Amino acid sequence: MPKIKTHSGAKKRFKLSKNGKVIRYHANKSHILNKKTTKRKRGLRKTTVADKTNTAQIKRLIPYK
Repeated sequence: MPKIKTHSGAKKRFKLSKNGKVIRYHANKSHILNKKTTKRKRGLRKTTVADKTNTAQIKRLIPYK
């Protein structure tokens, strides 16, 4: 059985926690930051757990992480 290729975009955006949950970064932090409050931008820095409806698909894209 050949090895599965890892999705290049997914390996940069997601990682797995010790318990197998998918960790992702928040969107809307790259530009147009003037109108966003400091509190909102500070919250966007933190990571969060991906929704369970997307977890199976993301894990398929990063099989060796």
